[in-house]
Amino acid sequence: MSTTSIRKTPLLEVRDLTVTYAGGAQAVRGVNLQVEAGRKLGIAGESGCGKSTLALALLRLLPAGTKVTGEILLNGEDVLAMKWGQVRAVRWAGASIVFQGAMHSLNAVHRIGDQIAEPILLHKKVTPAAARKRAGELLEQVGLPAARTDAYPHELSGGQRQRVMIAMALACDPGLIIADEPTTALDVMIQAQILRLIEQLVSEQDLGLIMISHDLAVLSDTCDRLAVMYAGRVVEEGPASEVYEGAHHPYSRALSGAFPRIGDLSSRFAPQGLPGDPPDPSALPAGCTFHPRCALALDSCATQDQELRDAGPGRQAACVLVGPEGAAAAPVLPGAEEARSTS
Repeated sequence: MSTTSIRKTPLLEVRDLTVTYAGGAQAVRGVNLQVEAGRKLGIAGESGCGKSTLALALLRLLPAGTKVTGEILLNGEDVLAMKWGQVRAVRWAGASIVFQGAMHSLNAVHRIGDQIAEPILLHKKVTPAAARKRAGELLEQVGLPAARTDAYPHELSGGQRQRVMIAMALACDPGLIIADEPTTALDVMIQAQILRLIEQLVSEQDLGLIMISHDLAVLSDTCDRLAVMYAGRVVEEGPASEVYEGAHHPYSRALSGAFPRIGDLSSRFAPQGLPGDPPDPSALPAGCTFHPRCALALDSCATQDQELRDAGPGRQAACVLVGPEGAAAAPVLPGAEEARSTS
């Protein structure tokens, strides 16, 4: 195999992934995604759309009794087909997760250095002293003094704890980082610092990144590509800035329109929102699952489900109004064109 073909092999490829919780709730339905080394994929959507379930499924972290089908190819190997010993080896060393809410993820009674050193001791043949030294190096890498290895989580600020979580994720040199709402509850200045740090690490270490958020503006500024999820499915996918500024799917447009545009007073005082909530995964509506909330729904949307279809170069969207035939007849959401023109 040539070097060129190796580079083109995705670091992560998800094929027709479906996750069904005990009780029958389908939280993820037929998702297909891929991430290459050095690239950043953003996953957006409201709470309850399946983003975090997807992240947990990638490393088989879901509760017992959950049914997962499809393929999760990490470096060409199917995580779902691995034995538990192989899965434990992949976690931390092959891929790692930065969870939201660092204070809930860190152990309050253990020092920061010991918590960072723990996965190093489990996955690498090093001495405790070497693992502690590496923990200090990782803290410096994320912008904290090595001396903070002796601190307890409550002695750090929210932004510092989030940096610790990133250091832990990098501890065993994984190829893929999954960041689930990594800037939740942080102020805008610290949020910007954390996002720039993640971007820098991905670039310098040629990592693959999956960043999950409800904030399209953050994802469009940070990621190369963006996938929008609704009711467990990807309803639009493409270059991040294009999806944010010119979404094709009505749901993506509504998410984008919910964020005020700088310099546009009308959008600041009257942001375009979306009434209602995503459907219960155990009681999904027939047809297109978005049609009960969609201002552009046709009669056929109540009975005909929609698959992703071509929506332009490198873009896909799951809407009957997308494509050569649908584009000509597609109505425009009120305020959508004005919002995009001021972005």
